[in-house]
Amino acid sequence: MSTISIEKMEFYAYHGCFKEEQIIGTRFLLDLYIETDTTEAEKSDKLEDTVNYQEVYLLVKKEMEIKSKLLEHVGRRILDRLKERFPEVGTASLKISKMNPPLGGKMENVSLTLRT
Repeated sequence: MSTISIEKMEFYAYHGCFKEEQIIGTRFLLDLYIETDTTEAEKSDKLEDTVNYQEVYLLVKKEMEIKSKLLEHVGRRILDRLKERFPEVGTASLKISKMNPPLGGKMENVSLTLRT
């Protein structure tokens, strides 16, 4: 098994429980770690023998465009779509960070990590 890492994907999105967050939006950073067997791609040097990073990125981007109140909801949608599109993925871990959350104090981010 190998780990494919796509780190610090940046999106501007409209997730949050507060009405303002759903209107104004904020920046999010995502790290995705995918466990999969890359043995065939290691031998063949063919993109179709592995998980296509660009397809993964576009899948994440599409899910980030759908408004949600909770990071938990967004994260689970992303992991579910990933497993649907790439059944060869063994396990995956996703960390979503909401930058500068409106919690009444100064902080860099809040984050959530989900696993399949």
